Amino acid sequence: MEKIPVVQDYTPEPDGKLHVRLTEGRFQNLRRLTSWPLMALYFALVWGQINGEPLLLFSFEQHRILFFGNAISWRDLSLLAGLLIAAASLLFFLAVAWGRVWCGFACPQSIWTWMFIRIEDFTEGKAHTRAREARLPLSGSMIVRRLLKHLLWSALALATAVTFVGYFVPIRELFADATQLQLSADTWTWVLIIALLTYLNAGLVREKICLHACPYARFQSVMFDSDTHTVCYDKDRGEPRASRRKGDGNEGDCVDCGICQQVCPTGIDIRNGLQAACIDCGACIDACDQVMTKLERPTGLIRFTSEAQLTGEPSHILRPRLAGYGLVMLCAFTRVIYGFTDTTKLLVEIRRDRTALFTRIDRHTVCNNYQIKVEGYEKQQGSVAVSLAEPGRFKIFGAPSIDLGENSATWLPYRVCATAPKHAKMTFAFKFSSGDSVTTKETTFLTRRF
Repeated sequence: MEKIPVVQDYTPEPDGKLHVRLTEGRFQNLRRLTSWPLMALYFALVWGQINGEPLLLFSFEQHRILFFGNAISWRDLSLLAGLLIAAASLLFFLAVAWGRVWCGFACPQSIWTWMFIRIEDFTEGKAHTRAREARLPLSGSMIVRRLLKHLLWSALALATAVTFVGYFVPIRELFADATQLQLSADTWTWVLIIALLTYLNAGLVREKICLHACPYARFQSVMFDSDTHTVCYDKDRGEPRASRRKGDGNEGDCVDCGICQQVCPTGIDIRNGLQAACIDCGACIDACDQVMTKLERPTGLIRFTSEAQLTGEPSHILRPRLAGYGLVMLCAFTRVIYGFTDTTKLLVEIRRDRTALFTRIDRHTVCNNYQIKVEGYEKQQGSVAVSLAEPGRFKIFGAPSIDLGENSATWLPYRVCATAPKHAKMTFAFKFSSGDSVTTKETTFLTRRF
């Protein structure tokens, strides 16, 4: 398969902008069926609650992640890294099989860009109207419509930012503090940063993210093969191009209307071959099919197909590269799922009192002082009993249990004593019990040899 060009066939308007023409069709409907539920989930999930707690919350204050009624310790953050690795392997699997369908149908950059384009289409008119007015001096009506566009863009960007911050600060507390003008400076800063990034990426930068910033466009050149299904133009059927009026009977089906390029959100001409900027959104397919239908010609001049199928070669569904990515994806998701079944139930931290290595009580008894902090991550985990794993060698002095409601994540003092210890340094283990959960934690005991 030929190398995918790194230089983009990118043709903006004279004003430096792409005025994307909206179209309809089966792939655009499929894109909405994919993107709208994802967008609704993003905005709604932050408001959902289970037993008064958010469905999903990355709580810095509580040092935990709330995940659909379950609490996950910060010590289990490696599971999220594993989940990202599994998602990346799924992305690579899809790329080998069907190209950049993630970019075209589910990528947040694409979803928000299409929303901003629709706002632009609603306020400033169709693509040809925007392109024409971009060459004219500003008039009063143009200024009003542009101001309305930027106001709607800003509102959507602000809603996106507030929702994003709501995954780290409970959204109800966030709104309550905002209405009372009590939001902290850090929270306001993050809201403004995310809102500004959303406004710039989806409103002003748009396709340049896909052209220059997204690394996935570069990955695809090493992941694609001749059997990868992606958006392709059938040159054998379409060439030579000619309009209906100038045709001499020997022309191909392509009438050189240019609509396929006008509807492309990244501004490329798919007729010039596969390019790194193509996000496989299918907009050019829908537009071309509409033209072919009006001309009473077969649809599919631009379609999802593979290089092998275009050249008449047999297509292979199962192939080593696809099977390899599939195996990596299966192993990654299996490991992550197993990891979520074995998360931390009790998180225990112990630190010795460093002001004095040991304290001699009498001629035969030596004590060490400790600070203990316990955090629970199970439902209905009321208190934790604190004891020693081997009580015969040592004695413990301190609260026999820790209330996870009042004293969770609070350092509490404990003293452990030994009678006539035989070594200057020994080890022992604290034992923490809560229901069926039992955790032991080793630490050191220091003294002088008797």
